[in-house]
Amino acid sequence: MIISMTGFGKSETKFQRKKLSVEIRSLNSKNIDLSFRIPYKYREIESKIRTKINGELSRGKIDLLININLQDEDKSSSLNYTVIKKYIDELKKISDSSEAELLKMAIRLPESIKIEKEDISKEEKKILFKIIDRAIIKLNQYRTSEGKSIEKDFKSRIKSIYKLVKNVDKLAPKRKEKIRKKIEVLSKQNLKEIDNKRMEQEIFYFIEKLDINEEIVRLKSNLKYFEKIMSEKSPNGKKLTFITQEIGREINTLGSKANDEGLQKTVVEMKDELEKIKEQLLNVL
Repeated sequence: MIISMTGFGKSETKFQRKKLSVEIRSLNSKNIDLSFRIPYKYREIESKIRTKINGELSRGKIDLLININLQDEDKSSSLNYTVIKKYIDELKKISDSSEAELLKMAIRLPESIKIEKEDISKEEKKILFKIIDRAIIKLNQYRTSEGKSIEKDFKSRIKSIYKLVKNVDKLAPKRKEKIRKKIEVLSKQNLKEIDNKRMEQEIFYFIEKLDINEEIVRLKSNLKYFEKIMSEKSPNGKKLTFITQEIGREINTLGSKANDEGLQKTVVEMKDELEKIKEQLLNVL
């Protein structure tokens, strides 16, 4: 199963006079990278939230946003007028901005807003973690859906590489004969006296050196292994990345041994398909 690292999940609920909402976004990353934007009152349980996210999501750049929308007036915070006035007086010394602009700047500065600590009840914690769970489920559903599209693309590209390998199989016998003729022509051009037996040995040695049968066998084997790992239920991005490296190695060896225009062209087409798979794998869990 292919699971994308890109996803989005959102969940919300009402609790007392509040509307709580949780949004989780994920992007590709080699490891897990957490970024939180949560209300001040939830800072005391941030470590527990982090532990939960770490336990549920193994890789990706994860952005978590928790919002609280109050249904009536918020009594938990208020403007610190004394501090704001001092900030504005100081800002006037270095800025020609209007009063309105200075006020906007002052409010963003430390201690401009007084926050009264509000305890979190057990019930609120329970509800918060419940909607975090729901957001994670929706995120994973999104990732799985994206993964199906990626898997479909992988299957198509692996199928294309298989077809190109078959083309190599067809080209191989003709290629050997071309190499034999080239060597014979070069030998006759450069040697006055030719020992036929010796020449046959040299031709055989050269053809064996450029033999690509082992590379074709290993390439087919790695393609089958890629398909097998792709069908596993657990996240398999790292395994598939390793297999594409092996596939790339065999394709590169084919290219270095090609000595044939048709085969070289086929190798280039294989590399193109493989590069597109590698690009997609950067976003696979």
